[in-house]
Amino acid sequence: MSLVKSIKRDIQVILQRDPAATNPLEIVLAYPGFHVRQFHRLAHRLYVWRVPVLPRFISHVARLLTGIEIHPGAKIGEGLFIDHGMGTVIGETAEIGDDVTMYQGVTLGGTGKDRGKRHPTVGNRVVISTGAQILGAITIGDDTKVGAGSVVINSVPSNATVVGVPGRVVALYHPQKGAVERLPDPEAEMLQCLHRKVLELEERVHELEGALRVSENGKARADEVAVFSVPVEPKRVKKR
Repeated sequence: MSLVKSIKRDIQVILQRDPAATNPLEIVLAYPGFHVRQFHRLAHRLYVWRVPVLPRFISHVARLLTGIEIHPGAKIGEGLFIDHGMGTVIGETAEIGDDVTMYQGVTLGGTGKDRGKRHPTVGNRVVISTGAQILGAITIGDDTKVGAGSVVINSVPSNATVVGVPGRVVALYHPQKGAVERLPDPEAEMLQCLHRKVLELEERVHELEGALRVSENGKARADEVAVFSVPVEPKRVKKR
């Protein structure tokens, strides 16, 4: 795809995915996700040509202007939409497929200091929600959704929904069947079990408190009866 067509596609995907976008001029002037994408095009080209220093300087300037940091070495497909984007970080060996949507605070980071592939590979049409952290040389399958605040450290299959810390698959969509399979959530089940146990214990405590009050009332009444029914010794008549 030519550069001009690619830039036009960047504008078009923003118009399609962001209800707040009203016209192309607004996107060109006021969308940091669009700006950083154009900076990265230049920085990545220079990085591939092995130009020293300048690619990192360009990405640094882009971060200052947009709040989004993309390493020049990252490979990005067509149609990337970074909405808002403040605090988003994309590492050197990260790879992003086509038509990916990312929100603010997302990190595609590494988990070690070793050189080589150490950042995630994100498939096509993936949605990564606010604050999600995807760490390590893992693969996120096509059409996957990553929930806000999730920390994903293991590879995820296609058509999945991932949530939690650490991230776990809670649903799988089957395109052939057009159905969503809800997977068991051990942590949620454990919390529900604990909640039921707490309710049972509260009910038992109420029963014991009621029994204790009845016992105390009965003892009090018995003491009152004992006080008012003290036996009177009969007077002894002296014999003359």
